[in-house]
Amino acid sequence: MAEKPRRRDRDTLDQTKLNNAYAAWAPIYDLVFGAVFDHGRKASIEAAERIGGRILDVGIGTGISLLDFSPSNSVIGVDISEPMLRRAHRRVIDEKLAHVEGLAVMDAEKLEFPDNSFDVVMAQYVVTAVPNPEKALDEFARVPRLGGELIILTRLSAYTCMRSFIEQKLQPVVRPLGFRTAEFAWSRYAQWLAGARGIELAERRLVPPLGHFSLVRFRKVDVAAAA
Repeated sequence: MAEKPRRRDRDTLDQTKLNNAYAAWAPIYDLVFGAVFDHGRKASIEAAERIGGRILDVGIGTGISLLDFSPSNSVIGVDISEPMLRRAHRRVIDEKLAHVEGLAVMDAEKLEFPDNSFDVVMAQYVVTAVPNPEKALDEFARVPRLGGELIILTRLSAYTCMRSFIEQKLQPVVRPLGFRTAEFAWSRYAQWLAGARGIELAERRLVPPLGHFSLVRFRKVDVAAAA
């Protein structure tokens, strides 16, 4: 059977341009975005550590999140930006982060891991910043074990006037980094979930600041047992 065509955005992101943008932002990324993303980052790590074990952090960037993981877990971080990942490597060395199993340059849409390799897959601020979000979600859902979770920290289109106003003002800054806040609605996740075999929604909630981000937890379930 032929593979179902993937949905393409009206302005599908150019990966080369994204890579160049992240390379340019790498030296100051933590300074500009570290505090803004802090609440969401810690909320997603807390959710991941309720399960614990072997955790894959997709889009690890400069590795700022690695500082918040408990040493009782094993973390692998991947990112498509080599300049960002170099900073993560330096952070692991400088901070002596023994819980980091490894770091690798890798495309979120083509994860180089076997099925069922992890207890948890995290993707913080990644889904709206890849060219083909549904393809990335399929990959995220492939590599956790049964009973494991996929934890997404994401932006969703705003429905309130204040949030919508803020998002529109931020677009010139965040758009070069691939953040498609203004046109990425929850319905897109819901549509993916409806066609994702063996995946169920475990939680969806807003996180600070101003509820601008959402924490979404998907759980991988045994389809045969649930039938």
